[in-house]
Amino acid sequence: MSEPLVVGRIGRPHGIRGEVTIDVRTDEPETRLAAGTRIDTDPAATGPLTIERARWHSGRLLLRFAGIADRDAADRLRGTWLVVDPGDIPPSADPDEFHDQELIGLAVVTAGGTDVGEVADVLHHGQDLLVVRGPAGEKLVPFVAALVPEVDVPGGRLVIDPPPGLLDES
Repeated sequence: MSEPLVVGRIGRPHGIRGEVTIDVRTDEPETRLAAGTRIDTDPAATGPLTIERARWHSGRLLLRFAGIADRDAADRLRGTWLVVDPGDIPPSADPDEFHDQELIGLAVVTAGGTDVGEVADVLHHGQDLLVVRGPAGEKLVPFVAALVPEVDVPGGRLVIDPPPGLLDES
């Protein structure tokens, strides 16, 4: 298995019958975190887990796993990452949609051809941000078409058109 892709993190127990809250980290929770799904974990020794029940409650995803029948057992799962093999995720049909693992490691150059560094991470904080690591340190670049006009995954590069000040040392 290549580097696992996080699709969720187990939070606090909900109720007394073994349900847990999930910090969802996927845009397809209904598919990736559906009842009957067997999912790997980090740490690996905690899993794999089989999702017995999935439901939404007050805007939060709740899961119950097979063999986890009470609040104490559910609480022992808190903080466990739910992960999938990226190879099991089909590529998107949308040419403007990318999985984080496709972007990480791409070389970053400006529209003028200046090397900036490489994509070290992708953050999702209301707006997607590329963490670009280069000789000038780490820079956060909003992942929007106006600033990132070209993403060439097969070519291993990403072109940015930064406004004045985005890459400055200040």
